[in-house]
Amino acid sequence: MKQPSLYKLRGAVRITVTGGDIEALINTLAEQGLEVWDLRAHDGRKAEMNILLPHFFRLRPLLKRTGCRVKVTQRSGFPFFAARLLRRKFFLGGMLFFVAALFALSSMVWNVEVKGNVTIPTDEVLAAAKKEGIYPFQWGFRLQSQDKLSGQLALALPDVTWIGVSKEGTTITIQVVESAQPKREPLLNPRHLVSKTDAVITQIYAEQGRPVVQKDMRVKKGQVLISGILGDEENTKTIVAKGDVRGLVWREYEVEVPLVQKHNTMTGDSKERFYIVLGKWAVQLWGYGNTPFTTFDTESNHKPLTWRSFTLPMGWLTEKDLETQEQEEQHTVEWARTKGLEGARNDIMAKNGKGTKILSEKILHEKKENGKVYMKVLFEVEESIAEELPLVHSQGE
Repeated sequence: MKQPSLYKLRGAVRITVTGGDIEALINTLAEQGLEVWDLRAHDGRKAEMNILLPHFFRLRPLLKRTGCRVKVTQRSGFPFFAARLLRRKFFLGGMLFFVAALFALSSMVWNVEVKGNVTIPTDEVLAAAKKEGIYPFQWGFRLQSQDKLSGQLALALPDVTWIGVSKEGTTITIQVVESAQPKREPLLNPRHLVSKTDAVITQIYAEQGRPVVQKDMRVKKGQVLISGILGDEENTKTIVAKGDVRGLVWREYEVEVPLVQKHNTMTGDSKERFYIVLGKWAVQLWGYGNTPFTTFDTESNHKPLTWRSFTLPMGWLTEKDLETQEQEEQHTVEWARTKGLEGARNDIMAKNGKGTKILSEKILHEKKENGKVYMKVLFEVEESIAEELPLVHSQGE
C-alpha cells in the first residue's frame, strides 16, 4: 500500500501480526480505511507492516474478530520524539533556553557602521547616534522607527544633506550624504621655482611667472628656473610662480644582490584549532596544546551563522597552523645583475614620480664577492627638477 503523507509528523509504528486469520485482518484494514504500508507476509502465519499511530488504536476490535495478536517492534515520528523530550526535562529546558538566547541575541544591536562620511568624523556621527539610542548592545525593539531616527540625526549634524538609518540583522548602518562645500583654494605666498638638483634643461613650461632659463642650459641646485618677480627695478610685483621644468639628471647607484635567496615553503603538515564564537568571545573546543612546528603560518576562517538575510552574532572559527620550512635557492650572476638593475629603476621611478624617464644606464663597476654581486651603475634620467622657494620681502633673483 502507498505510504501516507506526513506520517513522520502524525506518528507511526511497525507491528508484527501473528496467529489467527491474518489475511482476513488485512482485508478488514483495507475496508475500514486504516492506512498500512510496507506489508510483508511470512508463510501466512506472520506479517509485518507499518501503521499510522491514530489507526493503531483502532486495531483492538479487529484483532478480536480475526483472532490475531500484535506486537510493536518499532516506533517513529514526532509524537514519540515529543514524549521522549518531555521525559528529559533538563534537555528540554536547555533547548528552550538556547532558542530564547538565540532570539534575544539576534534582537540586539551588535555593530554600528557609518558610511559615506568624508569630512565629518565617524566618532562625531557615532556620538550623535548614541544620544538617539543607537549603540552596540542596544535592544532592537527599543529603537524608534528608522525614518524618525534619520530625521533626528540630520538635525543633530547640520553639515549633512541626508542621513539614512537601516538595520540588517544585528548591524545598523548609518549612511551619510554630506553637504556640498565650496572648494577652498589654498592660500599661496609669492614664490620662485628653483632647481632641486644639478641638471640640463630639456623643457620648460611657465604657467605663471617669468622663465629665466632655456632649453639645453645647465643649471645648479638652487638656481631660479621660473621667477615670481615681475616688472623692472622701479615697478615690481611678486606672484606665485607656477609651471613645470624638466631636465637631465645623472644618478649613481651602488647595488648589491645576494646570489642565494631564502624563502619559506609549506611542508604539508598542519595543526588545527576549533572555536565556538559568541559575539567578541571565542571558546576553544579542540586542538589544545602547543604548536609542534618551529616555523609556521596561521590561517583563520570565521564563519558566522546566518538565518535568511540576517547574520547572527555567533558562529565558529577555525585556526590552522601550517608548518613552513626555509629553503635556499642559488642564482646566477646574470640573474643578480638583472634583479639589481630592476630594483634601482623602481627606486628612481618611486622617488621622482609620474613622468620620469630613464634614458640610459651604464654599469661602471661590477664584482662578485662573499656570495653577492656588487655593482656601481650610472643612470641618465629625465625628471621634474622644479621645487618651490618662498619669496621674502626685498628678495631678488
